[in-house]
Amino acid sequence: MFEENEHITRINLDGKEFILIGTAHVSKHSAELVKKVIESEKPDSVCIELDEPRYQTIIDGNKWKETDIFKIIKEKKATLLLINLVISSFQKRMAKQFGINAGQEMIQGAESATEIGATLVLADRNIQITFSRIWNGVGLWGKAKLMTAIFMSIFDDEDISEEELEKMKSQDMLNSILNDFTINFPKLKIPLIDERDQYLSQKIKQAPGPKVIAVLGAAHIPGIKEEIKKEHDLARLSELPAKSKALSIIGWSIPLLILAVIVYTFIANPTAGVQQTISWVLWTGSFAALGTALAFGHPLTIITAFVAAPITTLHPLIAVGLFTGIVQAYLRRPSVRDFENLSEDVFSLKGFWNNKVTRVLLIVTLSNLGGSIGTIIGGADVVRLFLENL
Repeated sequence: MFEENEHITRINLDGKEFILIGTAHVSKHSAELVKKVIESEKPDSVCIELDEPRYQTIIDGNKWKETDIFKIIKEKKATLLLINLVISSFQKRMAKQFGINAGQEMIQGAESATEIGATLVLADRNIQITFSRIWNGVGLWGKAKLMTAIFMSIFDDEDISEEELEKMKSQDMLNSILNDFTINFPKLKIPLIDERDQYLSQKIKQAPGPKVIAVLGAAHIPGIKEEIKKEHDLARLSELPAKSKALSIIGWSIPLLILAVIVYTFIANPTAGVQQTISWVLWTGSFAALGTALAFGHPLTIITAFVAAPITTLHPLIAVGLFTGIVQAYLRRPSVRDFENLSEDVFSLKGFWNNKVTRVLLIVTLSNLGGSIGTIIGGADVVRLFLENL
C-alpha cells in the first residue's frame, strides 16, 4: 500500500476509495509509479486522462489512414484538428528528448488495468469539445494570438531543461503550451482546466467498484480534490458552445450593411460605388490569398482564395477556407503515406508545411484568418468612401 505523498492523493467518499496519481505527461518516473501503484493496490477501476478519440489514436496508429480530409473541411473541423496536431507535436518533442513515449503514463495505466482485470475508464472530455469551447471564448484577434502562441511553442527548437520539465509536472499539458495566452485571456482557464476538473471528477466518481485509481496530470489534482465532492452534469459539460444570438445578428448585419452602403453609393455616385466594390474585392481577396500563399497553397488554390473571399465574407455561414481547402485537397490530395508520416512531420516547421495533410489544414485556417482581416480593413474602407461621397 502506497502512502499519500506529493504524487498520490487518497480520498474516501460515499463508501469508495479514490487514489489519484499526479503525473507529468512526459515523465518516465510517472509511468513507473503508475505501474507500481496499480499492481500494489489492485483497484476495481482505473481512470485515465484520455478521451475515446485520443485513446484510439494511441492503440491504433493506423487510424489516420481512415481520415477523410474532405469531411473534416466540410464539417469545419480543420482548425481544431490542426491545433490538436500541433499540441501533439509539442508533447512528442518533449517525450523524444527524454527518451520516452508521449503519454506513456496513460498507456501504462491502460495496460496495468488490463493485466489485473480492472475496468478501464476513459475519463477526460472529448478534446474537440474542449477546443471548441476555447475557440468560442475569444474573438478574431484572440484567435490570431492563440494560433501564434501555439505555433511559437511548437517550433521552438531549444531543448527543454530538467528544471522546466519539473515545472511542467505541475501544469496541464494544454495549459503549459497556452500559459502566456491564458494570462491575457483568464476566461480560457474555465474550459481548459476548471470544466475538465469537473468532468474528470464526475467520471472518476462514477467508475465501478469500491476502489478506483485515477491517472491524471498533476495540474488537475487540486481541482479534482474539491470537485469530486460535488455533483456535475456531464451532458452540460459535453455540449458544444451555443452560438451567441448577438454575434449571429452582428454576423449578418455587417455584410448587409456593407452591401447596403455599396448599393446606396452606386445609386448616388456610380463612380464611388465602383471604387467601393474594387476596394472590397482587393482587400478581402488579397488577404485571403496571402494567407493561402503563406501556407504554400497551389497557385489555383491562391486564385480560388482571391475569387471566393469577396463573396464568402458577405455570408456568415460560408468561409473561404471551405473552398481553398477542397481545391487544395483535390489538387494535392493527401496520400496514405502523408497520414502515416504525420507523427514525425509535426516535429518540424519544414515537415509541417511539407506534409499534404497539415498543408491543407494550414490553408483552411490561414485563408479564413486572412479573409477575416480583409473584411475588417475592406469594410472600413467601404465606409470611408461612403462618407467621403455623402
